Amino acid sequence: MYDQSTQSELIRFARVDAGSTVIDVYPGDGNWTRLFSDIVGPEGRVYSFVPAEVAHFENDPVGLMRTLAKEPGRANVEAVSADLLAMPEVTQPADVLWLHLFYHDLHTELIQSKGATAADFNRAVYERLKPGGSYVIVDHAAAAGSGTSDTQSLHRIDPASVREEVEAAGFSLDAQSTTLANKDDPHSIKVFDPSIKGETDRFAYRFVKR
Repeated sequence: MYDQSTQSELIRFARVDAGSTVIDVYPGDGNWTRLFSDIVGPEGRVYSFVPAEVAHFENDPVGLMRTLAKEPGRANVEAVSADLLAMPEVTQPADVLWLHLFYHDLHTELIQSKGATAADFNRAVYERLKPGGSYVIVDHAAAAGSGTSDTQSLHRIDPASVREEVEAAGFSLDAQSTTLANKDDPHSIKVFDPSIKGETDRFAYRFVKR
């Protein structure tokens, strides 16, 4: 997880405010879900959405989020799980959809095993966001010009490919952040390699549904 200053900057970038409805897709250990829960308050809502494609993982991601939702002060959190493309069916219209280090997985065999594609998911996000809502993507950067060729092997994706795919679904790029940039990342090694783990060059895009 990032330090508090970086967390705060990313939350401002995502435009999560009191009363917001947020969908946190593939929430991992739930750290972002907790932060969003604190910010949106009792008038807001956070959907901690675990795609069914990863629900079988040994760490029981659905169970983890259901336990999180029962923590004191988390009445505004709802843990939900369904096939990735069924996300609009188990959530309500949202102000923000948050995708942290997961977009590249849309191009991997695991996520596509049930028929989900990046194009289909981006359209599902467009359907679920309110007009003016924000689709926020943070991910590991691949080398410029590499497209989606490193998504399976290195768990990286070319930011230009992300922008092209998301804009094709009808979104407009509203802002980008270099808060997580690392010019010393060679972009040629797997993100889990000890030499770069936790320090990868990461991009952040905020797209808006017009």
